[in-house]
Amino acid sequence: MTTFKNLLIISLSIIIISCGSNTGQNKNDFNIQTNAIKGNITNNEILKITLDNKKGHVIDSISFTINKKKVDGTIDLTEFKLGKHIIEATVFYNNEKAVVSTPITILNSEAPKVYTYKIINEYAHDKTSYTQGLEFYNGELYESTGQRKASKLRKVDYKTGAVLKNIDLPDDYFGEGLTILNDKIYQLTWQSGIGFVYDVNSFEKLNNFSYGTSKEGWGICNDSKKLFKSDGTENIWILNPETLVEEDYIQVYTNKGKIVELNELEWIDGKIYANRWQKDGVAIINPKNGAIIGVIDFSPLKKLVSQHESLDVLNGIAYNPETKTVFVTGKYWDKLFEVEILEK
Repeated sequence: MTTFKNLLIISLSIIIISCGSNTGQNKNDFNIQTNAIKGNITNNEILKITLDNKKGHVIDSISFTINKKKVDGTIDLTEFKLGKHIIEATVFYNNEKAVVSTPITILNSEAPKVYTYKIINEYAHDKTSYTQGLEFYNGELYESTGQRKASKLRKVDYKTGAVLKNIDLPDDYFGEGLTILNDKIYQLTWQSGIGFVYDVNSFEKLNNFSYGTSKEGWGICNDSKKLFKSDGTENIWILNPETLVEEDYIQVYTNKGKIVELNELEWIDGKIYANRWQKDGVAIINPKNGAIIGVIDFSPLKKLVSQHESLDVLNGIAYNPETKTVFVTGKYWDKLFEVEILEK
């Protein structure tokens, strides 16, 4: 019986292998070649794709795609998003078909500009707040805080630090970023895979929404039409504010590589400003292609707040359209700083 079973398994394996050969048993006879150096190329270059026909097969046709979209063998990368992409070649030859692929990474062509800041005002901030999200809406400041059993949604008088409205999240949720669009507050949680939608005036919870491909909630902002959500990776997901479906994403890269752990987000003058977790700085991101075009070093601010055991990193950035200034704070910081961003 054992011998029969072994023969049956071998026979089935032969059948499976034979059936699979129709999709390109000689695919190893072909190799995609590009002018990318170690798989990397910048977005101001022309990508050139060729096929290495190692066995000299007579080829009937070749087609190339990048991320399943058909391209020619010479591609201007100017309008491409940054990050990882898959080049695929479909080859027809001798009544056979082979499909081969290779990854490339598109980097930004320029290094980020370096910015500094000037402090305009300092305001009181609740040092018990583990700040996760910060945003102005109709002249009012809203804040989301984190930690299980301590997560909150608040409206704050930024000039005095007084809490004007507050609700506590259930104990098992870890609050993250927030953004406000069309009188709705969108608040993320960290690892629960769920976000909340509230009425901005009453703080009444309207509904919940589940994350899609992104598994965690970190930061969120909006451009008045779409929501932009970070998840701790290099990806920023683009959500439809009505369906809350993740419709697209950008990958955040510099001229050297990807940048991960993008935390609190803010939309300012057509760009995404992003805190980086455990970094006392902010990245300025082009939302069209994911390029980091600027960085702001806010590290000196931490020395200007009360030093205590729980003091944590910079997190929380909000743009006030009325004053055209930026407000920043941190986790368990007792100050909120109003600053002007300056190019070095």
